[in-house]
Amino acid sequence: MDWFKRIKEGITTKTSQKKEMADGLWIKCPKCKIITSKDDLISNLHVCHNCDHHHRIGSEEYFAILFDNNKFNELDKNLESTDPLKFEDTKKYSDRLKSIKKKTGLNDAIRCAYGKMKNQDIVIASMDFSFIGGSMGSVVGEKISRAIDFAKKKKYPLLIISKSGGARMMEAAISLMQLAKTSAKLAQLDELKVPYISLLTDPTFGGATASFSMLGDMNIAEPNALIGFAGPRVVKETIGKDLPEGFQTSEFLKEHGFIDFIVHRKDLKEKISQLLRMIKS
Repeated sequence: MDWFKRIKEGITTKTSQKKEMADGLWIKCPKCKIITSKDDLISNLHVCHNCDHHHRIGSEEYFAILFDNNKFNELDKNLESTDPLKFEDTKKYSDRLKSIKKKTGLNDAIRCAYGKMKNQDIVIASMDFSFIGGSMGSVVGEKISRAIDFAKKKKYPLLIISKSGGARMMEAAISLMQLAKTSAKLAQLDELKVPYISLLTDPTFGGATASFSMLGDMNIAEPNALIGFAGPRVVKETIGKDLPEGFQTSEFLKEHGFIDFIVHRKDLKEKISQLLRMIKS
C-alpha cells in the first residue's frame, strides 16, 4: 500500500500557519460528558441535546427566553452592595465585590425587570449564581422587595427565578434580615390577590429556600434541579444515614409535595403564560 506511505516525516506546518481554537467554543456536559458547540447549546436554550441536562444560566438568558422579543424595562439597575461590616476573610468584601462586578458585569446577584410575556404584563426577578453563588445580601432583599412593590402598584403578576447558595455570610445578620423582609412583602402581595410564581432552578438552597423561593402561589422547578436548605453532604453527616436516591432533586420534591410541577426550559414561557391565564380567569 505505497499510496498510504508517509512521504515527509514529522510535522511540517509552520508555526505562523497554525490556528488556535478560541476558548469557550465547545462545552462539556457535566452529566453525560458529551462535548457540544456553544452555538448549538445556546440554540437549545442551554439544554444538552444528548441527556437533556439543564445547564445553569443567568438572568440575561432567562429574560431572553421569557420576555417577548427580549424587550423589558429593568428596575433598580444601579442598586449596589456596600460593606457596612467591613468584613474580611481571605479577601476584603469590598475588594471581592469590585472583582466580581468586573468579572460578571453585574451589580449584584439578582436583576428585576418588567415587560410582556405572551402579551401579558409581568414582573420577573432572576437570580445570578455567577455573582458570589447567588447569595442573598441586602441588595438582593431590597431589589426583590421593590419588585414586589412595583407588582403591587401595577397589579402585575410576579415571577421570581431562584438560583442561590443561601445567605451572604459577608453581610451576617443583615443578610438574614432579608428572609423576613421578602416574606413580609410577599404576604402583602398575597393580600392584594396578585399572583406570584416561584421558579426553582439548580441550585436553590439556604435562605432563599427558607423564604421567598417556597412561598409562591405555585412553586415550579426545572428538571433535576437541586433544591433544599442544607446540602446533601451536610444532611448525611448530620443524620448519619445514607440518603434516598435522587434526594433533594426537583423530582424528589414533587413526589413529596413540596413543588407543584416540573417544567422543561423550552416549555417555560408557554406553561407560565397558561398558568397566569388560568389564575386570571
